[in-house]
Amino acid sequence: MKLAKKECVVMLLAGGQGSRLGALTKKIAKPSVPFGGKYRIIDFALSNCVNSGLDTIGVLTQYQPLILNSYIGDGKSWDLDRLYGGIQILPPYQRVGDSEWYSGTANSIYQNIDFIDQYAPEYVLVLSGDHIYKMDYSLMIRAHKEKEADCTISVIDVPIREASRFGILSSDSDGRITEFEEKPKKPKSTHASMGIYVFTWKKLKEYLYLDNDNPDSSKDFGKDLIPAMLRAGEKMYSYEFCGYWKDVGTIESLWEANMDLLGDDGFDLSGDWVIYSRHEERPPQYISGDASITNSIVSEGAVILGSVENSVIFSGVKVNKNAVVKDSVVMADVEIKEGSAVNYSIIDEMVKIGPSLKIGTPKGTGINITVIPRDSVINNM
Repeated sequence: MKLAKKECVVMLLAGGQGSRLGALTKKIAKPSVPFGGKYRIIDFALSNCVNSGLDTIGVLTQYQPLILNSYIGDGKSWDLDRLYGGIQILPPYQRVGDSEWYSGTANSIYQNIDFIDQYAPEYVLVLSGDHIYKMDYSLMIRAHKEKEADCTISVIDVPIREASRFGILSSDSDGRITEFEEKPKKPKSTHASMGIYVFTWKKLKEYLYLDNDNPDSSKDFGKDLIPAMLRAGEKMYSYEFCGYWKDVGTIESLWEANMDLLGDDGFDLSGDWVIYSRHEERPPQYISGDASITNSIVSEGAVILGSVENSVIFSGVKVNKNAVVKDSVVMADVEIKEGSAVNYSIIDEMVKIGPSLKIGTPKGTGINITVIPRDSVINNM
């Protein structure tokens, strides 16, 4: 069935295992990892879409999708519960003669060609669901149209020491891409792909079929499809992004992104560009007269009877008397009993920490960030 035309369809890749996040993604997909006191990582891509005027989104899930699917629901929290368009979860499914899971980012789009085709779009915006940033995608789509491009890749300048973690590209003075290499050992530039692509749908579909028919392809955008388009001389342009952007693919980067919300020089969640989320209604936070809070975020429903410093405290957290939380991320419904100290740690949801315990080591001692997995009960260390 072909529905009324949409100029642009968004395909949001949200099936990643996020193995570098260790215990935090043992039971949930990386895009559903909590962030910033009241959000989940996927909220940023979804909110960017809505704020950019894009209302037709396919969310491609695969690894541990239960919590993510439940969280997204019908999309109402992001104003995406539309009769026409809106949001749709797209897990891998069995077809005649083909029962494979998504085998790569390009393959996941290939397996959903019919979903895209029903809207007959001119353009397809491909996003990752595991980055923290605010971005107006409509400006990137406009640049794509003005250049009459086949593919536009959003890029950000990164330090040369980090460049080998990304797809690195070079462009001429007009922004046309001349070279692209996925995670090079010796990067030739510091222009890193953000994993945000605008494609002219007719051209992308052509290369999805070619990529699927190539037995040597790993079915990945960065490794296979984009280099193939570049070799063929297609019109490919870079789009430079200058705002805050963080790939929260490691424990360290997730902790850093949370800390960037604190102070005056980091990532500002206030303003007209609203980040929407789905969260329970909680009573107001309670902070006792004996409590101490310094440079921290404390969400609704939290009860602070002890001390919190340079930390992000989620909803429903209870920090009891004489307990100390410092340089840490404490996710929803955690209880820290009397006299315990939490330093330089990420505490996952619904953890219970007993009295008079020491969790983590003070920041700056050279010890890695301590992670306590979801639902843990810690009575001794």
